[in-house]
Amino acid sequence: MNTSVNVSEAELTRRTIRRDALVSCNQAFIDCRTPGSHLKENYALIGNGVSQSDGQFINLQEDHGYNIGAAAMPNGVTNSLHMHFTAEVFFNFGGEWKFRWGRDGADGEYVSHDGDIVTVPTWIFRGFTNVGPDNGWLFTALGQSDTGGIIWGNNVLEEAEGHGMYLTSEGRLIDTVAGDEMPPGDDLIRPLPDDIVDSMRGWTVEQMRARITSNDDLEWCDEPFLCSLLPGGGAQLATVIGYGMTENRDQTPRVFNPHSFNVAWLRASVGEGVLRHYHNETQVVIVKSGRWKVTLNEGAEQRSVELNASDTLSIPPGAWRAFEALEAGDEGMARLLVVNGGDGRVRLHWSSDLWREVSDKGISRDADGYVAPSFLLAVATEDD
Repeated sequence: MNTSVNVSEAELTRRTIRRDALVSCNQAFIDCRTPGSHLKENYALIGNGVSQSDGQFINLQEDHGYNIGAAAMPNGVTNSLHMHFTAEVFFNFGGEWKFRWGRDGADGEYVSHDGDIVTVPTWIFRGFTNVGPDNGWLFTALGQSDTGGIIWGNNVLEEAEGHGMYLTSEGRLIDTVAGDEMPPGDDLIRPLPDDIVDSMRGWTVEQMRARITSNDDLEWCDEPFLCSLLPGGGAQLATVIGYGMTENRDQTPRVFNPHSFNVAWLRASVGEGVLRHYHNETQVVIVKSGRWKVTLNEGAEQRSVELNASDTLSIPPGAWRAFEALEAGDEGMARLLVVNGGDGRVRLHWSSDLWREVSDKGISRDADGYVAPSFLLAVATEDD
């Protein structure tokens, strides 16, 4: 890939999604009029997601290989049981949320707290309820550019019909109360046969817990990058889904299976972060706490943006970038959620200036891309 990707000021602005620029859709799904589910707010930040409403506002309509969204709803309101064909990951940015899964939501429950990352397996029914304050907030990621849509639980479809809501085989929402014309019956989605529902895989509480990463589960690495021992490069990394961009051979993620993206937490004290680098995957960062500065491009073309809590930035592949914590959050450090495209490792490319600095410190990388002492690499012999 051409590494001279230059991000203009206008493009940087387009890719910066402020929290107050998010626009909710309250009629995104078929259960939008069902009592107990009618006060949901659905947000589409990047990509189409799975909204079934033509009125869904999308902040950044650009293919990343995955979709980024958000959900909010008052205490007691429920997101009805549904199933996805691709990965669905929830990032708890505030509040308490009760997740349930399986047919009728009876296989298990988990109450998620602030900072949790919950990745729900594909091909099982899931739903969630806000059991905390009204201002609870979930960011979400859905795998693949095209998620394949949603399959709703049978009771969800049946209840929605009682409120004039139907779903076509093309995923279009029909609202007869609002005057939409009913299509032919064979164009409507109908409840699944019981034997099909019964054949779907189950997931125990123990199995699901292994796919949930709470703050207590995080394993922070103090030296995840080639720049970690240089001034300003002292960010810590906790891998969650996939190996992502760690350059520390001892760091492993909690969740391994393919999602079409990888996820990690990055945190740093004020003045620290990740020094200038680029990689060839799509990247989305969302501020969890504190305030961050992200600087793109090289030399005279460098331009920066400052991000506050719940602000989002999409960085194109091949663009130079650096991250710096400007202000600490509640935990005494600033924290950033990092989502990169792809299921493999993300290989970082560092500036020539940085390579000279780490060489002076006796640091390099081995043939597998992991940080290693230079003296050890120097004594290695070539295979015959």
